[in-house]
Amino acid sequence: MNMDFAAVLVLLTALTGALWALDATLLLPRRRQRAEAILADAGPEPESRTAAQTKANAVLREPHVIEYARSFFPVILVVLLLRSFLVEPFRIPSNSMMPTLLTGDFILVNKFAYGIRLPVLNRKVVEIGEPKRGDVIVFRFPKDPSIDYIKRVIGLPGDHIVYRDKVLYINDKKAEQVILGLYAGVGAGSVMTGATQLVEHLDDVKHDILTDARKNFGDIDVIVPPGTYFAMGDNRDNSNDSRFWGTVPERNLVGKAFMIWMNFDTQNSGVDWSRIGSQIK
Repeated sequence: MNMDFAAVLVLLTALTGALWALDATLLLPRRRQRAEAILADAGPEPESRTAAQTKANAVLREPHVIEYARSFFPVILVVLLLRSFLVEPFRIPSNSMMPTLLTGDFILVNKFAYGIRLPVLNRKVVEIGEPKRGDVIVFRFPKDPSIDYIKRVIGLPGDHIVYRDKVLYINDKKAEQVILGLYAGVGAGSVMTGATQLVEHLDDVKHDILTDARKNFGDIDVIVPPGTYFAMGDNRDNSNDSRFWGTVPERNLVGKAFMIWMNFDTQNSGVDWSRIGSQIK
């Protein structure tokens, strides 16, 4: 079962905010009236005044639930706003984007690169930009929107995409590839040792890909429908992508991946400090 963290944040923000507002507008004024009545009824003797003040202070004290709501509301609200409209962290769970992204990478995703969307509803309210060929995008998997996927944009709406014999053609133009040699993986990435590493050109974007002569995922020849994007993993022979389940609707876009902020690979001595802060290209 996949938890909708955005929905949880919205619910917690609404709940803590409502409790805080209820106390400020209704409960706190009542507590103040009771405290004032206690002080007004106190006798002139110092002992009586002291006892009344103690009792009044107890009446004025916030209930624990209200205290927690007041303390957590601004924190949860800030997290919700940052995560919904600015940046969101994700963890790479598989090797489908090797060698660009490795299993165990923790990345940051720009949430406003392709427009500002309302949390939970995922409805775009402000147009800002659109994906370009070569962008590494996070999106809600079309077959199960509760799952987030990360792939590279290969085809834009209307593009003619052909992938044949491990070579990509866009609008009848071959994407230039330069062989770098055999890939030597470490840690969780060692499963791809021996694959061929290449540099591929997508418009102005140069990025590394892997192909595996031991596997053949078959050929494709498609026209990208309007309002959708064709996405593929950089690990071409080990990626569940648009070749198998179709294109990514614009409404499923989450954001553009732009930086690795942490890498933790239990099969490679834990933290790989060299990857921290790396830009995603």
